[in-house]
Amino acid sequence: MNQNKRNYKATFILDNRGKEDSVEQIIDGVKTEIVAVQGEVTAVEQLGRRDFIRVTDDKFPAGVYVNISFSAPAAAPAQLHERLRLNNSVYRALVENA
Repeated sequence: MNQNKRNYKATFILDNRGKEDSVEQIIDGVKTEIVAVQGEVTAVEQLGRRDFIRVTDDKFPAGVYVNISFSAPAAAPAQLHERLRLNNSVYRALVENA
């Protein structure tokens, strides 16, 4: 592994309401965004659909959860959040150091 890269674990909540894209296609899009910020995806774990504990939108009480492990430069999490902010298929994203 390159010394300039760090390991990250990201949890994404996906929103596929009213979209023709399948969950796998949305995950592929997220992986493409990770590669765009010079990241390298190492593992993908689809956790399935789960209900939210606190529902902020009555029309969206549950989402599809996905964990993605990747390695990337230190600036990548901020860049990834900025890129995904424009993607309405990703409801929430949490990136942590692994």
